[in-house]
Amino acid sequence: MTHDTDILIVGGGLNGPTLALALAQVGLRSIVLDALPADVRQADGFDGRSYALALSSTRMLDALGLWGKLAANAQPMLQIKASDGRAGEGPSPWFLHFDHAEIEEGPMGHMLEDRYLRQTLLTAMSETPLVRHLPGSRVIAQGTGTVTLEDGRTLRARLVVGADGRASGTAARAGIKRTGWDYGQTALVCAIRHEKPHGGIAHQFFMPAGPLAILPLPGDRCSIVWSETHDMAAQIMAMSDADYLDVLRPRFGDFLGQISLAGQRYCYPLSLSIANAFVAPRLALVGDAAHGVHPIAGQGLNMGLRDVAALAEVLTDAKRRGEDFAASDVLARYQSWRRFDTAALAVATDTFNKLFSNDNPLLRAGRDIGMGIVGAMPGLRRGFIRQAAGLTGDLPRLLQGRAL
Repeated sequence: MTHDTDILIVGGGLNGPTLALALAQVGLRSIVLDALPADVRQADGFDGRSYALALSSTRMLDALGLWGKLAANAQPMLQIKASDGRAGEGPSPWFLHFDHAEIEEGPMGHMLEDRYLRQTLLTAMSETPLVRHLPGSRVIAQGTGTVTLEDGRTLRARLVVGADGRASGTAARAGIKRTGWDYGQTALVCAIRHEKPHGGIAHQFFMPAGPLAILPLPGDRCSIVWSETHDMAAQIMAMSDADYLDVLRPRFGDFLGQISLAGQRYCYPLSLSIANAFVAPRLALVGDAAHGVHPIAGQGLNMGLRDVAALAEVLTDAKRRGEDFAASDVLARYQSWRRFDTAALAVATDTFNKLFSNDNPLLRAGRDIGMGIVGAMPGLRRGFIRQAAGLTGDLPRLLQGRAL
């Protein structure tokens, strides 16, 4: 069979292009099939979407030659503060405080706006001869190593990679089922401007309905990810901007002074969704196509980049050994590498959300004491900091900042 490319990547968001660029460094050709049209993907205005990139993820982007183009627009996260409480009452006196100064590697991570990361990936793809980006390409059918587009074209490759999100058509067409459940929560997402400097501090405030994350952006701005019940979130999203802010203020507090909206408002339902398999014949899944977890730990994109780094390493090593890199036994190495880490994080985020998203006085007392104990033990606290920075576990070479 003649192949149009080595890898067909379905999904043009963030994980798909990053995988294509990583594989190009070892001579593998990729076609990135992007369902969005070019003008939508290339829009460069600030729309409020941002990502918390762990230190290991920034190292990976640096190894791919991208971080130097992104660093000037990124905000280092120097501290993380997590506390319990209720809207309008302020935080509990028991809280967790993580400071980047407790580890040698530097900031635990960086906040980066979607527009900068997306544009950098688009530019890099356009400048990489081994990568073809096809915006406006919708897949309507697939076989083993083939996809058929809406315009009637059939493309062939040695491997198909699904990077097309939680509702992955790639996974569904391959007959891969999913396990998960709805959390009964909706995440409200926006960016705000505030009067006082944030100092590079990320805050996680646990309230009965769900967590509120306040994540620092460059300048006097923060990204907000705010969880409410489905019904309450629908009511809040239907409000005017002024009323929306009136609901947010007692939850947010006044520690950063007056606040106002910067960019658009979004919402999305929260659920756990794990693919029952990460691979199939001549097919692999990465990012949300493989797993979607609660955003309580801010690890969504970081998990996707771990998938990308692990898959790129497995394929690269197989290629160098002269193996068929898309063979089932090779893809099984990727699945075994990522399944345990994914399951562990899914259990952790699920447990944390259930433990903290309630107003049970016994659970409240227990978790407050637990945070106080962790905060008082430097060794344990340092372990949590390294985990937040993405420095624990069996790290692929790219996440260590090393070339493939």
